[in-house]
Amino acid sequence: MNRIVFLFIIILFTSCNYFEKKKLNSEDLLQEDLKTFNWNDVDLYPRFSICDGIIDKLESKECFQNTLLLSVNSYLESQNIIVSNDVNDTIRLKITIDNKGNLVVNSITIKPETVAEIPEIDSLMRQSIKELPNLQPATKRGQEVTTSFELPIVVRIH
Repeated sequence: MNRIVFLFIIILFTSCNYFEKKKLNSEDLLQEDLKTFNWNDVDLYPRFSICDGIIDKLESKECFQNTLLLSVNSYLESQNIIVSNDVNDTIRLKITIDNKGNLVVNSITIKPETVAEIPEIDSLMRQSIKELPNLQPATKRGQEVTTSFELPIVVRIH
């Protein structure tokens, strides 16, 4: 009988903590949320006005990329570039769009053969970016954020 009473008392005292409510601090909640926060993903990609009506995230990203690529390609085609040898290159354009919608070219990777055929290709690429229509920045949880992209631009001149 003593053992049963002793066991009952132990269970009673140890189970009291089970019913105790924990108080949550807003700072603790924020820190816990930040641990699960994916900093490499945005809710809405940067967009040109032509892409405003698109709600789907992947379609929005494709619209942004396609509009940018079409604009750059259109600019390059309008330059009437003449080459002595065929050019077939994939230029890697690394850009950043800040939280104000300003686009900055971080780097342009071009094959040496392409630069030999089109010495002004770097400046042409940079000028084509300046000709882009206004951008709205990407958003994450309702806040405008800075994003970076690497875009391949195929250049074929025969």
